[in-house]
Amino acid sequence: MEGYPAIEDHGVIGDLQTAALVARDGTLTWFCAPRFDSPSIFAGLLDRHRGGYFRISPDGVRYVSKQLYLPDTAILITRFISADGVGEVVDFMPVAGEQPTDRHRIVRVLNIVRGSMRFRVECRPRFNYGRDRHELEIRSDGSVFRSALTTLTLRVSRPVRRLVPEENIRNENGDLVAFATLHQGDRAAVIIDTASPDEPHLIPYEQVQAMFEQTRDYWRGWLDRSRYTGRWREMVERSAITLKLMTYAPTGAMVAAPTTALPEELGGTRNWDYRYTWIRDTSFSVQALLGLGFTDEAGRYIDWLDERVREAGDNDIPLKIMYRVDGSSDLHEETLDHFEGYRGSAPVRIGNEAADQLQIDIHGEALYAMHSADQQGIRASHDVWESTVRLVDWLCRNWDQADAGIWESRHHPRDYTYGRLMSWVAFDRAIRLAARHGRPGDINRWVQQRDAVYRQIMRHGYHPGRQSFVQAYGENVLDAALLMMPAVGFVAPSDPRWQSTLRAIDQDLVSDSLVYRYDPAASPDGLPGNEGTFNMCTFWYAQALACSGRLDDARLTFEKMLTFSNHLGLYAEEIAPTGEQIGNYPQAFSHLSLINTALALDQLHNQRR
Repeated sequence: MEGYPAIEDHGVIGDLQTAALVARDGTLTWFCAPRFDSPSIFAGLLDRHRGGYFRISPDGVRYVSKQLYLPDTAILITRFISADGVGEVVDFMPVAGEQPTDRHRIVRVLNIVRGSMRFRVECRPRFNYGRDRHELEIRSDGSVFRSALTTLTLRVSRPVRRLVPEENIRNENGDLVAFATLHQGDRAAVIIDTASPDEPHLIPYEQVQAMFEQTRDYWRGWLDRSRYTGRWREMVERSAITLKLMTYAPTGAMVAAPTTALPEELGGTRNWDYRYTWIRDTSFSVQALLGLGFTDEAGRYIDWLDERVREAGDNDIPLKIMYRVDGSSDLHEETLDHFEGYRGSAPVRIGNEAADQLQIDIHGEALYAMHSADQQGIRASHDVWESTVRLVDWLCRNWDQADAGIWESRHHPRDYTYGRLMSWVAFDRAIRLAARHGRPGDINRWVQQRDAVYRQIMRHGYHPGRQSFVQAYGENVLDAALLMMPAVGFVAPSDPRWQSTLRAIDQDLVSDSLVYRYDPAASPDGLPGNEGTFNMCTFWYAQALACSGRLDDARLTFEKMLTFSNHLGLYAEEIAPTGEQIGNYPQAFSHLSLINTALALDQLHNQRR
């Protein structure tokens, strides 16, 4: 369907409380405020007519556009190159701080490098997912959009009248359209402000420059703390910045992606809301950040995770699989029937009813993260340990039951091998933590349960006919999640059962190095349609190859996967058969697994030398 930029044709900017996407043609297509999970202000990525957008692009001239990040920052530069001139739009969001705020700013700086260029500026907000009407007031020092619940202020830098004379500004049914001709050396800025600032709307350009420098210095100072010096430094550091952009600073929680309803299959129905914090994603991210030396961020994630463990343990209930960034768990799912969806991919969903699923594996991922953090000196407090003990005791009583699994099947519950694997991890890491620090707990019981899980997986999770560990007991379907088996220490990479499992995954789930999660045709998940290869699974595959003695294959797989990133080094959730990126974007799973795989490959390569 025409009118939609490709998912991968976007860069992401953010202020550590929310984020925005900017397409290669200068169109801001996605922005929610004041938080990642708030209603949208611009959602043109989900409906080109009803979603709203903010475009700054050349007018009346043929041009080529390029995008890059200012090195070592989250400042996005979109360049427009024509025969008459070269212009840039520099997009960034000043960091909002660690206190929740309703004020979020997107700064869009126009800069002419050579010649001259006429720009068309269109600001067409659609508040509350396009459900709320608004009015526009055009003022001499800026403009104000007002809906029933939201005010959006558009501020401009001096000298606005020379660059944008009054006759070049108009109100089109509540939307702002303006034209500006800039010449070499001209600079102007337009600032979206989600609050109604007390200061004048017309601001000196020097103030804009100060915001730019503060934002630049923040990101470069943050990245300077990375200790990664391996061969894939540029990709690893871009992934680290991307994970940081998906972090909600007031609580330290990380969203799975800043978007909702981007499809896993074009025209399909697998369109989910990922603007929440999964226990699984947070747990895996701890390992990635610790590996890079970002102990403060890992500590904040652990603090957030500890709060969820305390809530569950104190109430003798399982962990929820996902939460809002503030720790609440009301994620009521609904569809936006008035949105057509990205390239016609409906339904468009907000909220996520999978939040109420039972997924046994997340307890193991939580304990895995706590153990990794403990190894780096981030120790759980007494109160958190007491809650952890109660949670592990709950798992002793409940691990041996069917659940929805890591892939959140909306089909009937099953006895997933991966869920049992991570139950083994939960018991194993709890035993290690208790022994390391002399912490109290029913260690004998945990050992008995750990060993029982191990024996059950070896008896029922391994299919002799397939010569492979399988997705669920009594079935013969493969599952890429089982690539984690050697990584968590459940099985030795040289074990014949693991080697034959890896060969089976090679044959059934791998397509030119890209890896499917599972075969939906062989393993019905309660949903119509298909999906692409799953980026995280491809990175897991590279890591599994490396630890299994196939380091050259692992490096080739990893290098091939790097070619599927977009022009900025960003990844969505999946790769379509056509090579396009699909699914919510950018995806935390993809970037944290890239980091973990790069760290593992560097370590194994250095050991072999």
